[in-house]
Amino acid sequence: MEHLTVNPWASLAYLVAGVCFILALRGLSSPATSQRGNRMGIIGMTIAVVTTLVTHVPTLDAGALDTVTVVEILAAIGIGAAIGIVTARRIAMTDMPQLVAAFHSLVGMAAVLVAAAAFLNPEAFGIAQILTSDTGAPVALIYTQSRIEMGLGIAIGAITFSGSVIAFLKLNGNMGGKPIMLPGRHVINLGVLAGILGLIAYFTQDQSPWIFWTITVLSFAIGFLLIIPIGGADMPVVVSMLNSYSGWAAAAMGFTLHNTAMIITGALVGSSGAILSYIMCKAMNRSFISVIAGGFGGDSAAASGEAKEQRPWKRGSAEDAAFLLGQAEQVIIVPGYGMAVSQAQHTLREMGDKLKEHGVRVKYAIHPVAGRMPGHMNVLLAEANVPYDDVFELEDINSEFAQTDIAFVIGANDVTNPAAKTDKTSPIYGMPVLDVEKAKTVLFIKRSMGGVGYAGVDNDVFYMDNTMMLLGDAKKMVEEIVKSLD
Repeated sequence: MEHLTVNPWASLAYLVAGVCFILALRGLSSPATSQRGNRMGIIGMTIAVVTTLVTHVPTLDAGALDTVTVVEILAAIGIGAAIGIVTARRIAMTDMPQLVAAFHSLVGMAAVLVAAAAFLNPEAFGIAQILTSDTGAPVALIYTQSRIEMGLGIAIGAITFSGSVIAFLKLNGNMGGKPIMLPGRHVINLGVLAGILGLIAYFTQDQSPWIFWTITVLSFAIGFLLIIPIGGADMPVVVSMLNSYSGWAAAAMGFTLHNTAMIITGALVGSSGAILSYIMCKAMNRSFISVIAGGFGGDSAAASGEAKEQRPWKRGSAEDAAFLLGQAEQVIIVPGYGMAVSQAQHTLREMGDKLKEHGVRVKYAIHPVAGRMPGHMNVLLAEANVPYDDVFELEDINSEFAQTDIAFVIGANDVTNPAAKTDKTSPIYGMPVLDVEKAKTVLFIKRSMGGVGYAGVDNDVFYMDNTMMLLGDAKKMVEEIVKSLD
């Protein structure tokens, strides 16, 4: 392989960018430091992009600046920046999971396009040796290690793209939350994955175009096949898993492009996403393999939900809820996706402030997989300026429900379902849940009794003697409670 000249200043700049990315991840680990983490990420990416542009200025054969290419690059950056700014300003916080899935798909497609460009023009990327064929024509022989990087990059990138598209459609409501079980899916998936790995191995010996494009097509296909059978309740794990995939795809392309910043960034994103997936699986008492196998929230769950809908339950009004809340000493608020859909976080914070004025201790209990992506509820509460000291994770607050007057649940069905602890036939059995049923009174806001949670499972809490159901739009219900507290 030809010797690659390394610019020491570029290496130093990429090192600084890598440190910024590490500090960004450290900051994003807590809502209190998330803004600082975002700033560090912006600074690191700015350094990496500027360094790459400066060290890869396109020139003509005579050494003059290739202004046409420079304009094209700057135009692409401008268009991308404009799309990002407009999207960030217009997207609702409730649609953040869909946005994350969409961005993951773009990262995956970028890896595919870079790999395709490197394959079609390897000499421009410095990953090939120019030989002379029997006919005297020049032939670019791609280095073996570059073929490995290229094969892995395009496979992971294509899987990330197609898997993220399915995740977006499920999160956005274009596809149902229930898993779509294909007959013989495990055999098909294993066969396709084995075929991809086998072709990547063969690609190291033969760089024929049909091998490269077959890897690409199969990788797109397996992305769809892997995510379609996964039920809605596993979406937080899927989002973090796809985040990890996008990082590894970027790292693989970093090796192909000889770009240190991409390698560092991709490795950080890939490893942090893998760790987050592990944390999510642990929070749901599920193995990573079982999530990939799918089936969470299947038909049996929905059937059990239908059977329980006819059980007696108690309905209350906003005035009833306000009276009980005003008499309580401690209230634990449990937000879920229902809060996100109705955008009730600001009104909920107002209710919490009102209760504090009445001398009530108010805490917020967050389940690790509440919502549609990791940290979904934390982001919404932070947006509403809920004090960080009032927000507690499951393991820190679960023991307090037994000494709590009121558990105020707003749209959190699956993560408060005691069937996860008692019903071995339930598809959510074994998942740690918030013990809201142990509170003296449970106020549960739900749009109607006819529906079930995203996992397709009915909740026994609805029918308990200490539960009062508050049916209707979550935001309107909380607004009425706030008025009644005045």
